[in-house]
Amino acid sequence: MKGFRLGESRVLCYMPAYNAARSLEGVVRAIPDEAWACISRLLVVDDGSTDGTASVAGGLAAKFPAILAISHERNRGYGAAQKTAMAWALENGMDAAVMLHSDGQYPPGHLCEMLKPMEEGADVVGGSRTMYGDMRQGGMSPARYYGTIWLNALENLVFRQKLTSYHSGYKAYTRCALERIPFTRYSDTFNFDSEMLVGAIRARLDIREVPIPTIHGKGYSSLKPIPYGLSVLHTLMKYVTGRI
Repeated sequence: MKGFRLGESRVLCYMPAYNAARSLEGVVRAIPDEAWACISRLLVVDDGSTDGTASVAGGLAAKFPAILAISHERNRGYGAAQKTAMAWALENGMDAAVMLHSDGQYPPGHLCEMLKPMEEGADVVGGSRTMYGDMRQGGMSPARYYGTIWLNALENLVFRQKLTSYHSGYKAYTRCALERIPFTRYSDTFNFDSEMLVGAIRARLDIREVPIPTIHGKGYSSLKPIPYGLSVLHTLMKYVTGRI
């Protein structure tokens, strides 16, 4: 993005949150001061949680002026929560938006690193565990590890790209990217991230990656490898047939 400057451009950090009452506040408090210097607002989108996530988010918003909390009346899905945040970013004049998961799966200390490539013209930035090192060192199961490698290779072949990670949930988008990618048409499910990358490729945007460490553990991911893999294959088919 031309003219983007860390600490000067308006950046939204957004957190989709579903039944994240136990982890949300810890993740927010783990954001270091240098990262707060890079972002203008933090938006928590509670996606119809039933465990008090909305109350935790509201409490954080009451304590910290930079934090805003929005709640969906019902659970609409991971992708839907992102759409709410992206629409807010566009409506409120943000120059970029970076997503941070509310379960602690991605390191808050890397927020500025996710944004730095935008100073050099990047439109979309993804955090790559592959670039950081062996994904298994962070506790990734063998099935998920080899499945991810296979899917990445297939996606690079189909999309004619050289990305190391298509399935990271650590993503950042410039305003230009959000304006050019038709994100409102995409899935409300976990497949949203893959479809956003397809949209970026279709729009010929500048996509870059930065290394991030692998963090896995109990409760960090509700995705089941086989159904998720099948959903990715479905996205590939839609791309090949021009339906996305």
